[in-house]
Amino acid sequence: MDSGIHFFSHIDVINKKIEREKLGIRGRQANELAELGFPILPGIIFDTDIASDIRPAEIKKDITVLLNKCAGIVGRKFGDPENPMLLKIVISPNMAITSYPVLHNVGLVRQTINGFAMRVGGDFAAHGLLSLIRGMLVIEERLRENEGGKGEKPGISAKLKALEKALDLNPGINGPPKGTGAKKKRTMAERGAEACMNEYAGFLPPGFFDDAERQLFLILTGISRMLGMDGHNDTAIVISPMVYGNFGKDSCSGTFYSRDVVTGEKMPDGKSFRGKFYETDAEGPVGDSHLRELQKIAWTLEDRFKEIRQVHFTIEEGKLWLIEQGQVNRKSARADIKLLLDLAKRKIVNNAYVVNAIDPLMLNELIHQVVDPASIRNMKSWTGGIAGAPGAAIGRVYFSTGSLLEARKLARKKGQDTRAILVAVSSFAEDVKAIEVSDGVLTAEGGYSAHASVVARQYGKVSLVAPDLRIKGKKAALGAFSFSEGDYITLDVPSYGASSVYFGKASLIEPDHRGSGLFDLIDLSKGFLKGFHVRSNADSPYDAALAASFGADGIGLCRTEHMFFGADRIQVFRGMLLSTNVKERERALAKLRVMQRDDFCGIFRVMDGKVVTVRLLDSPLHEFMPHSEEELAAYMAYCRKAGKKTAGGAPNKAEILARIDSLHEFNPMLGHRGCRIAVSHPEIYAMQIRAIFEAAYKVRKEGVEVVPEIMVPIVMDASELKLIAYGKKIEGANYRGIVDMEEELRAAMKAKGVPYKIGVMIELPAAALGAAEIARYASFFSFGTNDLTQATLGISRDDFASFMGDYTLFDLIRGNPFSDLDPRVRELITIAAVRGRLTRPDLTLGLCGEHGANPANVRFCIEAGLDYVSCSPYSVPIAILAAAKAELESALALGK
Repeated sequence: MDSGIHFFSHIDVINKKIEREKLGIRGRQANELAELGFPILPGIIFDTDIASDIRPAEIKKDITVLLNKCAGIVGRKFGDPENPMLLKIVISPNMAITSYPVLHNVGLVRQTINGFAMRVGGDFAAHGLLSLIRGMLVIEERLRENEGGKGEKPGISAKLKALEKALDLNPGINGPPKGTGAKKKRTMAERGAEACMNEYAGFLPPGFFDDAERQLFLILTGISRMLGMDGHNDTAIVISPMVYGNFGKDSCSGTFYSRDVVTGEKMPDGKSFRGKFYETDAEGPVGDSHLRELQKIAWTLEDRFKEIRQVHFTIEEGKLWLIEQGQVNRKSARADIKLLLDLAKRKIVNNAYVVNAIDPLMLNELIHQVVDPASIRNMKSWTGGIAGAPGAAIGRVYFSTGSLLEARKLARKKGQDTRAILVAVSSFAEDVKAIEVSDGVLTAEGGYSAHASVVARQYGKVSLVAPDLRIKGKKAALGAFSFSEGDYITLDVPSYGASSVYFGKASLIEPDHRGSGLFDLIDLSKGFLKGFHVRSNADSPYDAALAASFGADGIGLCRTEHMFFGADRIQVFRGMLLSTNVKERERALAKLRVMQRDDFCGIFRVMDGKVVTVRLLDSPLHEFMPHSEEELAAYMAYCRKAGKKTAGGAPNKAEILARIDSLHEFNPMLGHRGCRIAVSHPEIYAMQIRAIFEAAYKVRKEGVEVVPEIMVPIVMDASELKLIAYGKKIEGANYRGIVDMEEELRAAMKAKGVPYKIGVMIELPAAALGAAEIARYASFFSFGTNDLTQATLGISRDDFASFMGDYTLFDLIRGNPFSDLDPRVRELITIAAVRGRLTRPDLTLGLCGEHGANPANVRFCIEAGLDYVSCSPYSVPIAILAAAKAELESALALGK
């Protein structure tokens, strides 16, 4: 028909010339099943041209014909007293509209109620009638509201509330009575359907219960008026017969997904309920023949829509009917990826389709644990904060590194739960060992690039910054909730969306990297990378191996100071920093050199043939000083054990504190750190250079291909790099550069040289602007965007959270600049890249800040001509997929 009325069934499809938008979402979904020849319930669609302006006199004849056509398919007739065909009427918008009712059991009138009750029972029939009345009362109430409360039927709202209460307290389509101890009301069957109709007749249009056809058109007219008044002229209406899962032992109803929505296993997943209609109890099986049919339907839908689909079905007296099908909102990333990989394997889609269909941030769900939604329904929670490292974690709360490590040690002895979460105002170097063994960290200060967040990402732990967190002694408060040391909390930090803290133990879903399809997706994505690489930030052989397993093409940032975070190393490192003379420092450096050499050997072996970029010491010294009485006592104990002496003989607390105080800087992030320490204390970098090349020569003898890059941090101009790389002789002083030290060591060890590069970390605006000069002495630039953002915007990454909310409220800043590269930082990177390559065309360019895993930043890096990004091992798959998507977008733009 071309009147705006359309019919569909398993043998009738709507003319393809009809614009699909006119059918609304539900109308399109129903017709899609019809096009596949599936056993969809037949139906009638009033398209958007007429749905908001239905005129019964003009369509009555057409509707009668189409209802008879439906009757011929389902075996019941509309208005028949003995075996009535009842109808369902639903709104079919083009956008999500949830405020309109679905009307079930249209056609229940005085002549049909008894015939229907004979099939389904008196209670069910009565409640079906109540459900219909409720839907019509909602329409009448909406019409009165749109008319300013005027009309002939006052009191509808009160009557509607009373009806909804009655539906809650009586069994039927809405389930068993709610609550306990409630006085049982007489069921509608006992009261009688006639009494029910009489009770509500005055609140409904005249003649509502007199005739099925009259009732249908009264409802359609009401819905049409309501849509017109609401201005929803892009909405359709769908009418279809109703079938019931309680028509005897061969009947049931249910819902299924085309595959498991959590694991992605290719097997229809759902439930059916024998003898029930839209109920959630009395689960019953579906026969084998129907299971095979549903399986075929499920996989056909997946191939057509290229996504997991949800289908609601009813089996009525042995006959399968599909009620509706649509998208699945709650599904795991694993399920989506498994489906897409399966479609690609069977050539339903190509590899580019798979890459484009997946949001890179979804991969966090495959890499980290996630909270099982069913386990948190009744848990108290706090929501908000800044996501530092994604995932989910459960553990007992501890407010210091010492208490966490001690409690964990004791729990291991007793065979108890060792899961722990560090809760602190902020974290420092000594807290790394606690973060490493904990399950997560919750801090009050910092942000995405704060110390706790960076270390947590490095170790694959969960990190959340909650500015509302208040800690006092052994207790903490978060919003309206408080907890004590030893209490359990659950951190839920999704890759997108709000983070939450739950008070108690939730259940977690463990990641399965191989079974989830993650590795297959990584391999597939890397096939689209054309000269662009993803490296990893890794500071240990373990991190390097993890990064390699996730597809990293090398190490873009090895932070050498992080090699000393372990409990057996931090005191030696502090001793070196706090030494009062060169000899004392050299003794500490000798120990540190062995540690670093062994670590470099392990890293080089793992990365055989791949680049390893080693950043020389870049430590704002305040991060490594003792920050508590407990830490100070531990350092003093180390001094006594190591035989260190002070001016007074035995280690003296006051003298140690004085030395720490002498190193205090008002702005240590822009103070005596990085290459500046190397200028003042060249023996530190000399130790590191020796450790790097000793390791390189040693493992090369084992047949390992070594590709080292040495990165000098916090460089502000070319003269600094020239000094550190090539040395300088002046009257009375001789500074030995990296090149000289490598040559001397190679000669002393009688080793064959290894190819290496010297480069800089561009993390100051001055360095970016002076890139042309710096490139004369640097073979590569690595943009340290954490500090470059701080220096460009004048914002501390650790303190930004304290006022970020206010700036966001008034739109003074766009997003989080420590996650999304600020336009001015991007401009500095672009300037440095262009100027650097004008001087040295073969200059290698990379980004190694924490921005490296953000998909938008990866796209920018490719567009700016960078060669790689480097990020934490757990973020490598995200960056690889983001790079593949960016490459595909670029190719599409160029018409390739």
